[in-house]
Amino acid sequence: MDLSIVIVNYKSKHKLDACLKSIKSSDLGGYSYEIIVVENNSGDNLDYLKDLYPDLKLIVSPKNLGMGGGNNLGIKEAKGDYILILNPDTVLKPDAIYILLKFLKENKSVGLVGPQLLNPDGSLQLSCSRFPSFFIPVLRRTFLGDYFKYIRERFTMSEINHNEIQPVDWLMGSCIMFKKRLLLADGREYYPRFDERYFMYFEDTDLCKTIINNGYQVIYNPQAVVIHDHARESAKNPWYIALFKDKITWIHISSWLKYFLKWGFLSGIKNKYKNNYKNYEKN
Repeated sequence: MDLSIVIVNYKSKHKLDACLKSIKSSDLGGYSYEIIVVENNSGDNLDYLKDLYPDLKLIVSPKNLGMGGGNNLGIKEAKGDYILILNPDTVLKPDAIYILLKFLKENKSVGLVGPQLLNPDGSLQLSCSRFPSFFIPVLRRTFLGDYFKYIRERFTMSEINHNEIQPVDWLMGSCIMFKKRLLLADGREYYPRFDERYFMYFEDTDLCKTIINNGYQVIYNPQAVVIHDHARESAKNPWYIALFKDKITWIHISSWLKYFLKWGFLSGIKNKYKNNYKNYEKN
C-alpha cells in the first residue's frame, strides 16, 4: 500500500466529517491508501464512521495519549509506505494528497513534506518556521514581541515567498507527510515517530528536527493546498490571565521546556543543520 492517512480525533467530530469527505473526494492518481482514525478518549462516539466508510480503520484509545501518542498509535497500525498525518480540522483540495505523495516519492533526499495551509477565509496561514530560540514562545505570547518583531517574524518565516517550494526547518503538524522508513547514511533504518514526552505542542518541531538530524530535508510545498480551521487554544487569553486560568498554557510551557532540555538551550541560535537550506535535489 502506498499511503496511510492517520487522523487523531479529540472532540472534533463535527470537523472530522468534512475532513473525511475531502479525502474521499481527492484524486490520488491511482495511489492506494487507507484511513486510520484514532479516537483519543475524547468521548466522541465515532462508531457511525464504520457505516459511512467501511474501509476506515477506527482505533479507540482507552486513554488520551496526547497528539504525539495518538498519532503513534495510528502509525503503529499503518500498512502504507508513506504516512500522512492530518488534523480533523483540515479540508484538502482535491489534488493535495497526490501532489505531496508524488513529490515525496520523486525526491530521495526529502524525509518530510507539507502543504500550504490556508485559513477558512482563504488567507495564508503561516505553517513553516525556523527552529525556535528559547525566548520565542515569550515573544509570541507577550507584549515583548512588539519590541522584537524582526526575531518573531523571522521565526515564522514571514519574509519568504510562500508560493515557492523550499526547504524549511519545521512544519506545522496539522498536515505533514513522511516516509515510514528512512535509510540512514550508515545503513541503519529510522522509523519516524513522535516523541511522546510532549503531550501536545513541539511534537511536530521535534519530529522535523530529528528527521533533519538524520540527514533528510523538510520541504514546504505550496503546490498542495489545505484549508486549516485552526484555533490557537494556548493563545485564547492574554498571557497574564492564561498563566492562572488555562491548563493548555501550562502544557505548552511544559513542552517548551522539554524541547530545550532535549536539544539544548542554544539549539535555535546555533543551528548545525544549516545544510537543510540547500536546494533539494530531484533524483
